Amino acid sequence: MSLRTLVALVALALTCVLLALSPSVAARDLPADSLYRFDAALTDQDGTALRFAGGQGEPRLVSMFYANCPFMCPLLIDTIRRSERELTAAERTRLKILLVSFDARNDTPAALRALADQRQLDTPRWTLARAEAADVRSIAALLDIPFRELQDGHFSHAGVMVLLDGAGRAVARSDRMGKLDADFIAALRQVLGAPTGTQ
Repeated sequence: MSLRTLVALVALALTCVLLALSPSVAARDLPADSLYRFDAALTDQDGTALRFAGGQGEPRLVSMFYANCPFMCPLLIDTIRRSERELTAAERTRLKILLVSFDARNDTPAALRALADQRQLDTPRWTLARAEAADVRSIAALLDIPFRELQDGHFSHAGVMVLLDGAGRAVARSDRMGKLDADFIAALRQVLGAPTGTQ
């Protein structure tokens, strides 16, 4: 190996180390209160890898659920749908929805896809995702959604919708399940009506 090649390899290795140790440019540019300062690897209902912070630049409604949930999660999905119906077609097109599963063990992409198909979710806009257990706990803490796993494999958890603006700031939240929350709808309209990049 020539000296020039060795120097190039050492320089490349040092660059990789520095990039790994330093925050990304995107993270440095985020507001101090952006939830996207935390990031985690997710896998969606189609097995596609994505990032929790990948929603930058567009409004996103975020919540947590699990596919085998008998009551609260179906109610959560129904509540989101009822809220969507209060929006114009153009507003609905802009709104992206991310539901992250509590159940890192059982909610495989196939299980998520089965639920998306069963509930006839608009998957270009709705993303059902799984994360590793440690990241599930971090995301739940970030969104302030308490949960705990029960002995029978189900989860006790709150039903909460969190609205993030394009910069990842939590601009509204609602725990009113099964009925419309007028304040949350107003926040949706305000965020969705803002020009891209000005939120």
